[in-house]
Amino acid sequence: MHTVCVSLGDRSYPIYIGAGLLNCPELILPRLPRKHVAIVSNETVAPLYMARLRNSLQSVGVESLPIVVPDGEGFKDCATLNLILDALLGARRERTTTVVALGGGVVGDLAGFAAAIYLRGVPFVQVPTTLLAQVDSSVGGKTGINHPLGKNMIGAFYQPRLVLADLETLSTLPDRELSAGIAEVIKYGLIRDRLFFEWLGANVDRLLAREPDALTFAIRRSCEAKAQLVGADERESGVRALLNLGHTFGHAIEAGLGYGQWLHGEAVAAGTMLAAELSSRLGFIGDQEVERLGRLYRRARLPTTAPDLGADRYLSLMQGDKKVEAGRVRFVLLKSIGEAFVTADVPEPLLRDVLSRASLHV
Repeated sequence: MHTVCVSLGDRSYPIYIGAGLLNCPELILPRLPRKHVAIVSNETVAPLYMARLRNSLQSVGVESLPIVVPDGEGFKDCATLNLILDALLGARRERTTTVVALGGGVVGDLAGFAAAIYLRGVPFVQVPTTLLAQVDSSVGGKTGINHPLGKNMIGAFYQPRLVLADLETLSTLPDRELSAGIAEVIKYGLIRDRLFFEWLGANVDRLLAREPDALTFAIRRSCEAKAQLVGADERESGVRALLNLGHTFGHAIEAGLGYGQWLHGEAVAAGTMLAAELSSRLGFIGDQEVERLGRLYRRARLPTTAPDLGADRYLSLMQGDKKVEAGRVRFVLLKSIGEAFVTADVPEPLLRDVLSRASLHV
């Protein structure tokens, strides 16, 4: 087992990474104020892992309330949030009840937001079961739901008490979901770790083959990078914004196509290709680096071509992004592979041209 710490003073917490951790309730028990939890999962993950986690916790005297919600990005909304709150209220759960998220990014965001607002805040634990959640969404305390006018527009910063990443849960992950997670892994190499990007270029096939050593290294390296950024900038007023590489475009893709049509990681990959193209057109990275990134995405079975929503539609959706400041869209761009930066200084005619050619990118 590997442990990565997110350093936030008295709110610091560990990320445990290893195989078979669902069977290690002693990792969770010290973080519970009382031996009562509510486990939120979805209709896909619950049949696979709910009983295992409940039995594991029961072995150390922890009682659990199962809450199962529909599966999919399309259900990351107010209605599903209310299902969780209804269950907590109906069972008369108190402030000492810990909400445990068992699932991918959607479950984590929903359960975390419910924990943030239920009784004005109850303890929260992340047990991510997808690669994307293990390397990204379970770490850092971003929780929330989508709105028809924008992704993740309603939510809260609310840190978990711990993150438990059991690699065995990746054995049941569909291939498409695995690739979507690799998109977020690649992001860490792009924004500040060129050596990791080089490693991914040599080892992406091992990740696709689910080799335990490769997955462990990629997850640990990604969590270390995110923990460092979150520890330095919890509320995303500075360097944490680098984690949004590809996300301004990617969120527009998800909203424009309809939530759930593309997986988040797929939209991020295509969005990062747009960001790379824009970086190249502004005179930063070269065409060869853009092409190199595209090759890596294709090897990871990820899209390198963004859907042709039309420049006007893209711009409209991006103007509704939560990272807009003073009416200006902020972009994360690349000076080189391994060095990202944030800017709002992008000429609109150039941006329109890149967006209008979205479906031509390779």
